[in-house]
Amino acid sequence: MLKTYRGSCHCGAVRFEADLDLEQASYRCNCSICRRTRFWPAVAREGAFRLLAGEGELTQYLFATRKNQHYFCRHCGVRAFGIGTETPIGRMYGVNLGCLTDVTDEELSRVPVTFVDGLHDRWQGAPAFSGHL
Repeated sequence: MLKTYRGSCHCGAVRFEADLDLEQASYRCNCSICRRTRFWPAVAREGAFRLLAGEGELTQYLFATRKNQHYFCRHCGVRAFGIGTETPIGRMYGVNLGCLTDVTDEELSRVPVTFVDGLHDRWQGAPAFSGHL
């Protein structure tokens, strides 16, 4: 069931809200950027993500295919969300669950996680090891 959640970077300069269904899969990926930043996204479809404050405080990082847009707060360095431009559902927002400010630890503990092997471009399969993700 969709519910509107609010979130922010660590320092609060970047604030957003997103309509998320936390009963649907979230993702943990072993690709180089997700592993290094410990990014844990839930998917918000186009129109279900709203940046409330801090657009000018964001730094964008593009790498490899330059398809996905990775955004970080230029003050605290937190990656609150990213934008996937070539996905099976079209443009979507990956909302970092660790940045939600109005979700309980109990709710987060129940969010299903799908592990993906982005390191080897096997997006439909899980990596051999995932406990560290």
